[in-house]
Amino acid sequence: MKFVLLVLSNFKRHKTRTILTILSIIVAFVLFAYLAAIRTAFSAGVSVAGADRLIVRHKVSLIQLLPQSYEADIERIDGVAEAMHMTWFGAIYKEPSNFFGQMPVNPEEFLRMYPEFHLPPEQRDAWLKTRTGAIVGRTTATRFGWKVGDRIPLLGTYWRSKEGDRLWTFDLVGIYDGAPETDTSNFYFRHDYFEEMRVGGQGMVGWYIIRVKDPKHAEDVAKRVDAHFENSPAETKTETEKAFVKGFAEQAGNIAAIVMAILTAVFFTILLVSGNTMAQAVRERMSELGVLKAIGFTDGQVLRLVLSEALIISIIGGGIGLLLGWMAVSAGDPTGGALPVFIFTPPARVLGAVFVILLGLCSGALPAIQAMRLNAVEALRRE
Repeated sequence: MKFVLLVLSNFKRHKTRTILTILSIIVAFVLFAYLAAIRTAFSAGVSVAGADRLIVRHKVSLIQLLPQSYEADIERIDGVAEAMHMTWFGAIYKEPSNFFGQMPVNPEEFLRMYPEFHLPPEQRDAWLKTRTGAIVGRTTATRFGWKVGDRIPLLGTYWRSKEGDRLWTFDLVGIYDGAPETDTSNFYFRHDYFEEMRVGGQGMVGWYIIRVKDPKHAEDVAKRVDAHFENSPAETKTETEKAFVKGFAEQAGNIAAIVMAILTAVFFTILLVSGNTMAQAVRERMSELGVLKAIGFTDGQVLRLVLSEALIISIIGGGIGLLLGWMAVSAGDPTGGALPVFIFTPPARVLGAVFVILLGLCSGALPAIQAMRLNAVEALRRE
């Protein structure tokens, strides 16, 4: 703090260069906030997936159905507390681009299995009483302007109704919420209605979710489940819910790797820009640095002086960039609701702050070392 005024005065030499450098850093960290939010969106549910939940699907593929009778067998396996099933419905709301997940479930089992989904008691009771009732997550309800009491028409793509057409109509009886990183984009309706009205596929379901009694033994339970159905007409593959959700998200590609590649390129470029700014600043002040050393400044003080300049530029630009990025992401999903979760999470903000400090240290390291090694006599001769 002793030499703060000295550090700040150096920024006045080339105001335009300093401002442009800071603007470049701001843009980089706004981009960081958006990419972090996109990464969170594509891995929605992974971080909040239940440690005590396993997914049981067909060994060949997720699109292969399993017998509904498997539920009773699974619940008898040692270590399993309870089980429930889901099936992918895959219908269209108005336009094919209006994508969101739709699954038939048994309401009571579903609500016990997913306590992180918050549904008001009166809406829960209405779902249990309404044969055509459905609930939807807050994200999708907001996206389409749905409210409790609406009738939601969905056009089936694979599952057809016994009423003779592809149109299915549901009564929206509830809107559920969840923690910030919980996927609140899905649409759930009653399996008994689905089973009664669908054409074909009776007695078959998509996959099972099971709750284990002790998460420490989840791997052993998974092995016992697969062993039980080994050599059956429909063999199974059991994995943790986290692995299942992650694998489902990565069907669109390894989003995490893509985001990291883009961020690496951006920060390497900004590092070069900031490093060049600091290198030029040191070259232009060789004689002044020589004077500082001549009047008693130590090598360590000169090193800290130059590093402080780099850190201040990085902190100003990075801090503004992270703030603007957080505000932009908080304004909402730019796709209009296609991303189930779009938030700049606290861990991502902390990581951004770490990057700010690293950028300042790395961009100022070489110029600071050069200034530290500077010989006072030779520096004064350059004047």
